[in-house]
Amino acid sequence: MGRAINVEVTLREVRGDTNRLIKKFIKKTKKERVIEKYLSKRFHEKPSTKKRRQKKQKINNARKGEQERNKKLDIR
Repeated sequence: MGRAINVEVTLREVRGDTNRLIKKFIKKTKKERVIEKYLSKRFHEKPSTKKRRQKKQKINNARKGEQERNKKLDIR
């Protein structure tokens, strides 16, 4: 399969606060994209469909980045 992802948080890291422990664990799982990887592997996706989806996502990300750059330039 893929590489194993080990996400762990110790009580020492959060100085014994269980609420912070849970928040830090959730943050680390989001950073490692554990849930997204699991959901993407639930069903088989044809390579051509995967490429098409990734291409659309790149275009949308570029468009968003361009809007952010233009927004910053307009403010100044």
